Amino acid sequence: MDLLSETITAIRTGDPTCGMFVRHAPWGRAYPVVPGTGFHVVLDGSCWLVPPEGEPIALGAGDVVLLPRGASHALVDDLTSGVTEHARPGEPREITGPGARSEVMCGAYALGRQRSHPLLGELPEFVHLPARPGRHPALSGVLGLLAAEVTEPRAGTGAAIPALLETMLLFALRAWYEDQGPAPAGWAGAFTDPPVTAALRAIHGAPERAWTVPELSTVAGVSRATLTRRFAATVGEPPLAYLTRWRMLTAARLLRDFDTPLASVARRVGYQSEFAFAKAFKREYGLAPGQYRRHDEAPAVVAV
Repeated sequence: MDLLSETITAIRTGDPTCGMFVRHAPWGRAYPVVPGTGFHVVLDGSCWLVPPEGEPIALGAGDVVLLPRGASHALVDDLTSGVTEHARPGEPREITGPGARSEVMCGAYALGRQRSHPLLGELPEFVHLPARPGRHPALSGVLGLLAAEVTEPRAGTGAAIPALLETMLLFALRAWYEDQGPAPAGWAGAFTDPPVTAALRAIHGAPERAWTVPELSTVAGVSRATLTRRFAATVGEPPLAYLTRWRMLTAARLLRDFDTPLASVARRVGYQSEFAFAKAFKREYGLAPGQYRRHDEAPAVVAV
C-alpha cells in the first residue's frame, strides 16, 4: 500500500484548479488565504514570493512552491515593486508592458472539512522546490506536460489537467521528502523507517481492525516500546491515536465522496454500533455523520 497516495486521497476533495497569468515588470499580486493547499509554478521569467513574515523567496523558471495550508502572500517581479493587483477571478490572463516578462501557473487543491493530517501539518508554510538540472526528473516531466496543456488547450485538456495536477502534488511532496537527507525527521522519517512504515500500512490497510500496540509491534517486527517511541517521533502521535485519526479521515472521505450507508461506514472504520461511531465522529468534527454528509464542501477559492 502506498502511504503517500492513500493519505492524499483521504484528505483531498474535488478537482484541483489552476490558471496562468503573464505580467511584465513592474508588477505585484497579493494572494488571500486559500481553503486548501495552494501552489505556484514559474513557467518563464522570475519573481519573488513575499510572505507575511520571514524572508522573501526568489523563484526562477521551473521552480515550484506549495502552500500546504494556503497561507496569504504576494508575488512581485522585484522586491522594490509594490503590490499593484489582488488576485481574483476574471482578471486578464496577460498584461503587457515594457519590462521583463514572467509567466506563472497558480492553483489550489481543496481539502475536506476534517481533522488535519500530520503529513501536511508538519510541512513549512511555503515548500520551495527549486528547478535543478537532473534533479527530480519525474516532477520536471509532469510540469512540462501540464504547462503544455494549460498554454495550448486541445481535445481532452479538461480531463488531462486535473490528472496532471494530482500527479504534480504527489511528485512535489515526494521530492520534498527525498530532499530531507539521510536521517529525516517527521513524516519523511516515517517513510524511511521500516517498522513504522509496516505499522502504518497495517493501520491504513485495515482501519476496521481493533489493533493493539502488541499486534502492531508484531507486524513491525520490533518491541512495543521501540515501535511506540519511533512511531511518536516520526508520525507525531502514538500508534493508537493515529489509528483513531485514520479512522475518522477514512469515515469523512466515505461520507463525503460516496453514498455508503452510515452503518456500513461505521463498520468500515471499526465501530460495530452506528451510535458509537456517530458519537466519536461528532467529537472529532463537531457534526454528526449525517450532517457532515449533507453539508456542502467549501470549494477552494482560486484566483489566478
